[in-house]
Amino acid sequence: MNLFESFSARVAAILAGLAERGALPAGLNLSRVVVEPTRDPAHGDLACNAAMVLAKEAGTNPRALAELLRAELVKDEDIVKVEIAGPGFINLTLKPSIFTAILKHAVQQGPDFGRGTPKPQPAVNVEYVSANPTGPMHVGHGRGAVFGDALANLLSFAGHAVTREYYVNDAGAQVDVLARSAFLRYREALGETITIPEGLYPGDYLVLVGKELEHQYGRSLLDMPESKWLPLVRSEAIGEMMAMIRADLLALGVAHDQFFSEASLHDNCGVDEVAETIADLRARDLIYQGRLPPPKGQKDEDWEDREQALFRATQFGDDVDRPLLKSDGSYTYFANDIAYHRSKFMRGFPVMIDVWGADHGGYVKRMQAAVKAVTGGEGSLDVRLCQLVKLLRNGEPVKMSKRSGDFVTLRDVIDEVGRDAVRFMMIFRKNDATLDFDLAKVVEQSKDNPVFYVQYAHARCASIFRQAREAFPDLDLSPESLAQAELEHLDDEAEIGIVKMIAAYPRMIEAAALACEPHRVAFFVHELASAFHSLWNKGKDSPQLRFVNQTDRNLTLARLAFVHCVRSVLASGLAVAGVAAPEEMR
Repeated sequence: MNLFESFSARVAAILAGLAERGALPAGLNLSRVVVEPTRDPAHGDLACNAAMVLAKEAGTNPRALAELLRAELVKDEDIVKVEIAGPGFINLTLKPSIFTAILKHAVQQGPDFGRGTPKPQPAVNVEYVSANPTGPMHVGHGRGAVFGDALANLLSFAGHAVTREYYVNDAGAQVDVLARSAFLRYREALGETITIPEGLYPGDYLVLVGKELEHQYGRSLLDMPESKWLPLVRSEAIGEMMAMIRADLLALGVAHDQFFSEASLHDNCGVDEVAETIADLRARDLIYQGRLPPPKGQKDEDWEDREQALFRATQFGDDVDRPLLKSDGSYTYFANDIAYHRSKFMRGFPVMIDVWGADHGGYVKRMQAAVKAVTGGEGSLDVRLCQLVKLLRNGEPVKMSKRSGDFVTLRDVIDEVGRDAVRFMMIFRKNDATLDFDLAKVVEQSKDNPVFYVQYAHARCASIFRQAREAFPDLDLSPESLAQAELEHLDDEAEIGIVKMIAAYPRMIEAAALACEPHRVAFFVHELASAFHSLWNKGKDSPQLRFVNQTDRNLTLARLAFVHCVRSVLASGLAVAGVAAPEEMR
């Protein structure tokens, strides 16, 4: 039950009626009309901008149009008061029975309250993490993993069909560097003393790969030329790295539906999909032979001062056209990426969301241009960039990890502070803002620790139900019974404020999904937890506000219905974040 959706429909019906009577022109564009919470509760429950956004198109002034709407809105039996504010904003105050009805519905729905109705196709492909399989994941990867996973959870809860995908970069120069690094560890496992030269991966994580190679091949790889041992070692090393990455993701509570191999683009049952993609673009005159100037102020490894095959990226919104083939005839990274996104479209995903690190920001325009081109405008690519994570301990930077060689591993952080702290804090700041992650602060049991504060609110709700069962052993606390409670007993200002927050939850979910912003969910449950803790504290000083009143069963049942809804919304929001909703906190 979406309160704002309901009243948006009522406003639209009134506007249609006014048009039918000739009071307004027919066919007004209502896409910018919104009904939302008022910024100040003193101004009512809902605010509508219809008069402000439609006046010019309607050939009138906002105030006059607002008066037309007010005259119709006052007839609505669910509205107590209609006020026109400023130049034409409309504020509505609703009858308390509206919120009572929403609370009853929320009781019945439980954790499904706020869940969107299943959306028709198309399905959404969310690609996230996609770290090169050349070592363990670092904390920056963790932010992208949590953001992408929470976004997929959010979209799914909002009703979308979602596929979670990981793009395995198992082709190209970086995996050959991995293989050569692993080969050194193989020689080390055979008893040699090795020195790892600059340009290879120095981390201790490859020691086990070297031992596995020694166990599998003995000394035989030493007798082979590089052209023979390189693919063998590369395959083994990539397999071990991906197993390590999957284990790290599992520790974080992240599970992908699909792992897509970059190498498969070059040999998909004998088909080179990159060549096929380039041929398709050529056939549509979207590739030509030309020269490019060097990139301004930055290095571009795909740039060569020569005549080359260029994709007409500017035709689709990019700043310059882009090369697809290197001088040796091999594909650029961009060519592979175009083929990969074409593959997504061909697999039934016209809606694509990629989660990238902020250092890839310069790549966004060209990739969006490519998706427009290879899908004939039928596909869309939304890229979400995740900014850096600054890892601290009591405000001081954390030192590098010996295991990785040059960074702190994600697994080290998970093992120290736990999955829930990592996940919640990674989305408790918008993805495009730098995040300070303090290992000491996120394990504090205080109101200054957001994840603890929200989980404690959920546990406190559960403890209230335990108290109620002790006070009233015969009281039916099933959702069906709670839905029949006399909710009119909830008349304290703080209680009503929380009920209105609960009523806003479905709208928040819908808006957060539309904006691809899971941090909104984390903010919402934190705000709800804060309001609930404040109400609980009021009960310590005012016995009449306590949730369990041994002298009044009906009031207790009403407040338990209220607590049930708070607990359900907290559990729902935490589930979107991928965080546990504990019944007890120790």
